[in-house]
Amino acid sequence: MKEKILEAIKKYETIIIHRHVRPDPDAYGSQGGLAEVLKTSFPEKNIYTVGKEEPTLNFLRRLDQIEDVVYEGALVIVCDTANQARIDDNRYSTGDMLIKIDHHPNEDPYGDLLWVDTDASSVSEMIYEFYLSGKDKGLKMSDEAARLMYAGIVGDTGRFLFPSTTERTFACAGELIHYNFSRTDIYNNLYEMDHNLVKLNGYVLQNFKLHENGAASVSLPKELLKQFEAVPSQASLLVSVLGEVKGIKAWVFFIEEEDQIRVRLRSKGPVINGLARKFNGGGHPLASGASIYSWEEADSVIEELERVCQRVD
Repeated sequence: MKEKILEAIKKYETIIIHRHVRPDPDAYGSQGGLAEVLKTSFPEKNIYTVGKEEPTLNFLRRLDQIEDVVYEGALVIVCDTANQARIDDNRYSTGDMLIKIDHHPNEDPYGDLLWVDTDASSVSEMIYEFYLSGKDKGLKMSDEAARLMYAGIVGDTGRFLFPSTTERTFACAGELIHYNFSRTDIYNNLYEMDHNLVKLNGYVLQNFKLHENGAASVSLPKELLKQFEAVPSQASLLVSVLGEVKGIKAWVFFIEEEDQIRVRLRSKGPVINGLARKFNGGGHPLASGASIYSWEEADSVIEELERVCQRVD
């Protein structure tokens, strides 16, 4: 499949790379990392990265603004996006050919070519392996591409702490650090918090609820976020903190936005992506997301999470 993708890339003059809404470091790392590899390898091609920018990740990459006409006859590649509903910028379907590159369960097999590897820690890891498979066929690495891929791997593995981290992941990271970029700058930009977020983090640790069977929950309504001068995307950065609490098997953050309540699910063992699918979401077995539209629904999510945890000793 990697060979077929490279053949398609060589065929097209214009390539537009998308990723998912509400992007995380792996979305930026895979989208931007692929773009930089292609720009270095094929400087004569027109390579664009599109989508709504996430201000907290502007240090990784700024995105392109392009007209609809650019999609005519173009190759479109979507990175790190399991289902079409989550693709940022719905013009993705207006190109000449569509490729999906992802590491989530392939429940929505869209695209003319699909490369899905659920064993990969991140799509950034996959993009590095794509480069390796094609470096004798014209693909070239750059310092900027390596920086983006490394950031994506760090983000999706929780600094190499999550179970998705494998020997293969460390091998990729070990190769990427030979390129010229600052790992310290990446870590500082990803993990340093402003004072208001430090205080919100303290609120989370003081106010999370531990339910029966090892399930835990945190509710962050709009009024509370305003009190801490935080926006939903910033609150989402705190989801992993409960992983350090002894006795918690799985947990959920409810983060209220203007038109919905984002459900952020994490687990130390119980499989929670099936639960996410029941509430308009999905994701990995131990890290998933969903959407609900009332606090009554939040109670239902907690009940489901308790049942999931109960089945795991």
